[in-house]
Order: sequence, then structure tokens, then C-alpha cells
Amino acid sequence: MSGQTPQPSQLSQASQPPQPSQPPQPSQPPQPSQAGERGRCTFCKISDGIEPSNIVHQDEEFVVFPDMRPAAPHHYLVITRHHYTDVKSLTKENIPMVEKMVKLGQEVLTAQGGSTSAARLGFHWPPFHTVSHLHLHIIAPESEMGFISRGMFKTNSFWFVSVSNVCF
Repeated sequence: MSGQTPQPSQLSQASQPPQPSQPPQPSQPPQPSQAGERGRCTFCKISDGIEPSNIVHQDEEFVVFPDMRPAAPHHYLVITRHHYTDVKSLTKENIPMVEKMVKLGQEVLTAQGGSTSAARLGFHWPPFHTVSHLHLHIIAPESEMGFISRGMFKTNSFWFVSVSNVCF
């Protein structure tokens, strides 16, 4: 499949439309195995409100903010508050979470004036990511991606996979 965006019927109906808000307090404290990772992880620091970022949405499970090196006019990262190292660390039990990430990313993109029909969604496949924390890229419009960005975010390449091609 070449960069197809999952249809709304394939997505979970559980998430609410994005609205800027104050950071909610995590519902559970980090597990001991996560405590050290959270202290070193840039995205955990953003999620915890320690590291500054231009957050466009946050809730109990996810935080969304613009990529610091955008590949197109709309380039957002949907991150989990829980620290998952990367997409390869997920299991079948995480499918509903990934579906929520997709739906939320599409809602944020639309709210920010982008079009989901011209968007590229996907994950960098390890070891081809700069931050070891699960994050979904929402990039639009694809037509405005530069040459280097098209290579970095080449759908279903060895280093970047679409949501529909993530193997659990």
C-alpha cells in the first residue's frame, strides 16, 4: 500500500476532538522500569511539561505537537504519554491505541487547516528514528514535501512504514 490513510470506519471512536488544554496529570505514576527512561527521553519530558513545545493537543493518553523539522506545512507528531520505545515494541494489544493515534492525528490535522486526503501517516522503523519514543508522523500535504523529506518519509521503505503496514 502506498501511503494510504486508514478510513474513519477503521478507527476507534473513543477519542474526543482536539482542544488545547492544560497538561492532565498522569493517571498512573511511571513504573520503576520506566522512571529512568522518562528522565532521559525528550518526548517524555514534553509529555510531562518539563520540556517546552508548541502543544496543539493533549489528553490522558497522547500529546500532539509540530515536528521541529517539518517535512511539509503540516507536520505533527502524535506521542503516547506512556513510554514505548518504538513501533517494534508494540503488540496486538496495542492496536486500539494505534488506531486512536491515527484518529487523533487526523483530527488535529483537520483542525489546523490540513487535509487528510493529502496526508502521509507513518512511523520510522528502528533504528531509523532520532527519538526512541513511539511517535506517529502526520505530514501534509505530501505534494509540498521536499526531495530529502520524500526520501526520509518514503512510505513502506526500510525505514518508514505506513500505519496499515505495521506488523504486530
